[in-house]
Amino acid sequence: MTILSDITTLDAVAGLAATLPQADSAAAEAARARQDSLTKPPGALGRLEELAIHMAGWQRSERPRIETAQALVFAGNHGICAQGVNPFPQAVTAQMVANFEAGGAAINQLCRASGADLSVHALDLDRPTRDFSQAVAMDPEEVLAAMKTGAEAVDPAAQVLVLGEMGIGNSTVAAALACATFGGAPADWVGRGTGSDAAGRARKAEVVADGVARHQAARGLTLLAAFGGREQAAICGAVLEARARAIPVLLDGYICTAAVAPLFDADPALLAHCLAGHASAEPGHRRLLDAMGLRPVLSLDMALGEGSGAALALGVLRAALECHNGMATFAEAGVSGG
Repeated sequence: MTILSDITTLDAVAGLAATLPQADSAAAEAARARQDSLTKPPGALGRLEELAIHMAGWQRSERPRIETAQALVFAGNHGICAQGVNPFPQAVTAQMVANFEAGGAAINQLCRASGADLSVHALDLDRPTRDFSQAVAMDPEEVLAAMKTGAEAVDPAAQVLVLGEMGIGNSTVAAALACATFGGAPADWVGRGTGSDAAGRARKAEVVADGVARHQAARGLTLLAAFGGREQAAICGAVLEARARAIPVLLDGYICTAAVAPLFDADPALLAHCLAGHASAEPGHRRLLDAMGLRPVLSLDMALGEGSGAALALGVLRAALECHNGMATFAEAGVSGG
């Protein structure tokens, strides 16, 4: 059973926030006190201290650990590609999924380096969503089905979840989701994606403007139906299942962050367990992170997707916990100043 097993409407998803687990404030405060007692000046490890405290609250332990880290990559295809928004054919989505499964992509190497168990889930690649500039991309039933696929993919034994995606055309979907959620000019949310030139970016902005105008009444989870792909919906399902199991989440770049914007719009509290793995080179990503109050762990000018930035951030998260758990306190080391 997952958190979404008995959910039958998108409206019901938004109401989950009040029933989901919260971080344990006592464990977080105990972790903060431990940080202040370690052999270093208070705050000297900067963000590493915050990451350790975040993990402590969700693991309900003063000394959180990562024994099992899971990475999930969801893949889908998009009807919006009919509008000429991508320089590559949709066949590339399936080709890249095969590359993931064969171990040949960047995410495979990064998961190996950071110690994450990777699995890839392709969602009906032979059946793209509808063109959101002409109609809703998915029916509510399709959204829920994809969300449930995402929820079912979560390993209950994981202590942290890394999320990523693949789908030709999904940078246009991300721009539409971000623009529809937070407003602003469509051009402000559009970037290069997989290599669009200036004319391609202008075309993407036009398409996003058409879609946002058509679906201006959409809010919350209905944004997924209006614009989303199956991989975006699956990411939302995985985020909710992780929350139900108090598993912290590392979100990847622009597309992954935009995928959960409908959850934020429904209730920002639904993302309290989420960390932004990195700030990508896509111009809309920092704007989106600021709007959602998410501070990235890394900023390396990456724009690959696949979960690559989140997988790298997992290494930083592991380092934060090594320091938190392995350093001596002033009392243990016999050092004055504690």
